[in-house]
Amino acid sequence: MSRKELIKQLKIKNPKLNKIELEITIDTFCDSIEKAILSKKKVELRGFGAFFIKKIKEKYSARNPKTGEIIYVPEKNKVRFRASKKLKKIINE
Repeated sequence: MSRKELIKQLKIKNPKLNKIELEITIDTFCDSIEKAILSKKKVELRGFGAFFIKKIKEKYSARNPKTGEIIYVPEKNKVRFRASKKLKKIINE
């Protein structure tokens, strides 16, 4: 679902709110998650899942698949999502 489709769905469920208010709401929500993750906090949405940072170890012997040359990959952080039990149950029905 794209951002545009999400705004349409919210507009259908909340006809009193205009498009600009819905866009501000979505932007605020996304910015809040972004700020929490940047400060290395876990973001948990009950019944949906959790966003968190996972540290990926550095690799000394990774290979470039095109040339086959050995390259160094530095340590980095990745954002991960873990679905809640409720969401997993809904998906697997």
